[in-house]
Amino acid sequence: QVQLVESGGGLVQPGGSLRLSCTASGSIFSINTMGWYRQAPGKQRELVAAVTSGGSTNYTDSVKGRFTISRDNAKNTVTLQMNSLKPEDTAVYYCNADMSDLYGVAGWAYWGKGSLVTVSS
Repeated sequence: QVQLVESGGGLVQPGGSLRLSCTASGSIFSINTMGWYRQAPGKQRELVAAVTSGGSTNYTDSVKGRFTISRDNAKNTVTLQMNSLKPEDTAVYYCNADMSDLYGVAGWAYWGKGSLVTVSS
């Protein structure tokens, strides 16, 4: 089994900062890409940021310059530093990991349970 456990969500005022962390554990052979998705009420889930095992990153346009994603391969963790938060960032944030198995077969996707981020005064 593989588990992704998120931490760091909560309530913050506009302009404030939060840091989300996610740790993968269990039967892990190789993690290819780790990232964060979010889903606000009434909206579809969207990719926020992702980082490959080689360190390549990508962000959705709305968070560029404000959010930073990083990972620690040795610890199987991914972190999302969120600065200058806006009310429209309010959502449930989900950790995601795309993995390969022992034989190098990719496409095994795992999700965390979600962490609520609320940006409000």
